[in-house]
Amino acid sequence: MAGTSRPADPAEARGHVRPASYHESGTVEAWDERYSTRGMVWGTEPNQFLADYAAGLTPRRVLDLGCGQGRNAVWLATQGHRVTGIDQSPVGIEQARRLAADHKVEVLFHVANVVEDWTPPSGAFDLVILSYLQLPPHDRPVAHAKATEAVAPGGTVWLIAHHSDNIADGVGGPPYPEVLFDESALADDFSDLDVLQNEKVYRNVEGKDGLVRAAHDILLVATKPDG
Repeated sequence: MAGTSRPADPAEARGHVRPASYHESGTVEAWDERYSTRGMVWGTEPNQFLADYAAGLTPRRVLDLGCGQGRNAVWLATQGHRVTGIDQSPVGIEQARRLAADHKVEVLFHVANVVEDWTPPSGAFDLVILSYLQLPPHDRPVAHAKATEAVAPGGTVWLIAHHSDNIADGVGGPPYPEVLFDESALADDFSDLDVLQNEKVYRNVEGKDGLVRAAHDILLVATKPDG
């Protein structure tokens, strides 16, 4: 298996509900309800892969697309980065602002649908983060193209997502194959960048039954050519 064995993440088991379809699961209303009733769904600590990647990075301009309740954006701000977070859920953004205040850091949070009503500022960020922004095939390349547009020459797009085989072989994550990614899809979406990493990685997840299983994720790191 790629990646190392990691501590179990009990928050993952709480992270997803199962409406009738991914259409219902991904609406503003669904996310607002989830965030309103389930507390900090994935906790307040950053994604473990992001923490491994970003620890020790020199301060830079960072964009967190689909920032949710702000756990990654706020952690990045505590590391000295200038961070902007965007998410479609007003409830999630308000919780993210409170989390930033609790940590005494400044993060620019905005409510916007990344696909439908957000225009990326060209080359404005040194690092663009996409953490489990799971979108269907007609929306995924749009969001990824906007991430590519937003990153500056020489900058990096960093993406973690649930892998397409997680439904059959893993645990947690959305139960809809339409919103899961694989290496081929990401290679196509980020073909204008220099892809440094595009591979399956694994997380240990503790289920409600107390058993620990491996979740199957995909991690992409890609840089925009400089000049």
